Amino acid sequence: MYICYLDESGNVARVGTTPYFILLGLAIPATTWKPKDREVQSVLNRHNLHAEIHTAWMVRRYPEQERIKGFAGLLPDERRQAVVKERKADLAKASMTGKKAVRDLARNYKKTEPYIHLTHAERLAVLRALADLLGSWKDATLLADAQQKAAHPSTAPDEQILDFAFEQIVTRYHYLLTRLSMDVGILVQDQNETAALRLTRLARRYHKGGTRYSTIDRIVETPLFVDSQLTLMVQMADLAAFATRRFFENGETDLFDRIYPAFDRFGGRLVGLRHYTGALPCSCRVCTDHGR
Repeated sequence: MYICYLDESGNVARVGTTPYFILLGLAIPATTWKPKDREVQSVLNRHNLHAEIHTAWMVRRYPEQERIKGFAGLLPDERRQAVVKERKADLAKASMTGKKAVRDLARNYKKTEPYIHLTHAERLAVLRALADLLGSWKDATLLADAQQKAAHPSTAPDEQILDFAFEQIVTRYHYLLTRLSMDVGILVQDQNETAALRLTRLARRYHKGGTRYSTIDRIVETPLFVDSQLTLMVQMADLAAFATRRFFENGETDLFDRIYPAFDRFGGRLVGLRHYTGALPCSCRVCTDHGR
């Protein structure tokens, strides 16, 4: 049996957000889940990180760290205490401009709190080590759909972007299972209250009538939704989805190059990653490897 862990990067809203939406699946044999989980935990322990891997929050710079003289030379607890002190001062200043400023800043601080004992360079080192690890797993396969949101008709609902991406992942996962002669595969998705009902309904439709490209008779059940804080493989999918989005949006290759070999290939052609640009031509590396 195979398990495909799903996560996304970006969101489907087209106004005031990122230009790309990425839905990505990390497919592994169920029998190798436990050793992979141990390998990921070993990397986190080695880098003194005992919290969820949330790549988007880890790659950011924390200005309050950079204001602390000799921060890199402090012990972890000293770093944390110094950052907390700086952040309290920042929140006090923000209170002078209104409740919204305080609320937004407090939200950012809460998201990054697990990582404040690590320098920016140390956080990047964690992510690079994890990306290298994922790229080294010979029996792991990445499947992703990179949606350029502007390529969709302006009259179409934003949710259609998620629908298209999910159909692509489900179809490609089914093809992978068929090619590997695997009778059973399941989907495990990061808990997302907004998308859960929609994806469940789509999955039921696919079980009944297939996708536009294939019948779906090797994937069991609808997606199982889990708390990503408790599931390291979903966190690894988060890292891969983030790296993929930043490649398409900004041309960033540091993390992407480390995971790129894991995307599904068949007959010498990239089949596990689609770059959707509608009718617009594209000659990027992914489209070229895809044979577009």
